[in-house]
Amino acid sequence: MVWKLEMATSLLKTSPLSVRTKLLHQTRSSLYNTSHGFYEEEVKKKLQQFPGGTVDLQKEDNGIGILTLNNPSKMNAFSGVMMLQLLEKVIELENWTEGKGLIVRGAKNNFCSGSDLNAVKGLANPEDGMALCMFMQNTLTRFMRLPLISVALVQGWALGGGAEFTTACDFRLMTPEGKIRFVHKEMGIIPSWGGTTRLVEIIGSRQALKVLSGALKLDSKNALNIGMVEEVLQSSDEAKSLEEAQEWLRQFIQGPPEVIRALKKSVSSGRELYLEEALQNERDLLGTVWGGPANLEAIAKKGKFNK
Repeated sequence: MVWKLEMATSLLKTSPLSVRTKLLHQTRSSLYNTSHGFYEEEVKKKLQQFPGGTVDLQKEDNGIGILTLNNPSKMNAFSGVMMLQLLEKVIELENWTEGKGLIVRGAKNNFCSGSDLNAVKGLANPEDGMALCMFMQNTLTRFMRLPLISVALVQGWALGGGAEFTTACDFRLMTPEGKIRFVHKEMGIIPSWGGTTRLVEIIGSRQALKVLSGALKLDSKNALNIGMVEEVLQSSDEAKSLEEAQEWLRQFIQGPPEVIRALKKSVSSGRELYLEEALQNERDLLGTVWGGPANLEAIAKKGKFNK
C-alpha cells in the first residue's frame, strides 16, 4: 500500500494542468482513480462492513429533491454503508434531468454529526484514512458539481464531516437553534472531505482559521454574521423549517430545467479552477495526522459524541 501512495504523490506533482482543467468540465469525473493509488472497489468493500442508517432521496414534481441523512440514534452520523449510499444518490441525481434544486437535511432535527465512531475505529491507520478521504472527496466533489442548486438545511448539530457536507452545498440555511462545528482538531486530525478548501472559499482564510480552530463558535447568529449561512429561518420545527427551505429555494429555480442546470454548470466551472491541487494537498496532510497519537487518544476517549 505504501508504494501506491508514493506513486500517487509523484503523479499528482507532475499532472499536467490541461488534464486537471479538463476535469472541471466533466461533472461525473472523479478527482482520484487508480493512477493516484485509489482503488474504489477496495474502499467500498471496507465501508460495507460498517452498517447503520440510510441516505434517503425524495424527488418532487417541482424539480426539488430532498436528500435526508437518516441515522437519528447517532445524530445522523455517516456509517460506512451511508457513505456508499450517498454516492449512489449522487449518481441518481446526476441522471435526474428534470431536477433543478436540492435540499440536504438530517432526520429528527439534527443535520449530521460526521463519521460514525465505529467506522472511524475500524479505519484508524493512515492508509485507510487517506483512502476514505479520497472516497469522500470524490463523492462530495461530484455532489458539488451536480447541475442542481443546492442548500443545506442545518437543524440542530452539524459536526465534523457534517459541517464539511454543508460546505459542498451552494447555500446554507439554519434554524435558530442550529450549530455548525468543525471538531476535527479535537479529534487530532484536520478536515478531510474537502471542507477546509470549500470553507476558505465561502468565508475567507481568516474567518476559516477562527472556525476551524474552534475560536469562533458558529451558532445561527455568528454564522449569519460571517456569511456562512444565507438566512436564519423562523421555525425550529422539523416540518415547518423544511417548508421554509423549500420556499426559499424556489426563487432560484424558476424556469426550465435545462436553463437552471446550464447556469449551475457554468458557475461550477468558474468556481473550481485549481480546486484539485488544494484538495490533494489536504489529502496528503491528512496522512501525517490520521492514526497519530492525538487522533487515537481522542478516539479512545469517545469524546466526539459526549455531551
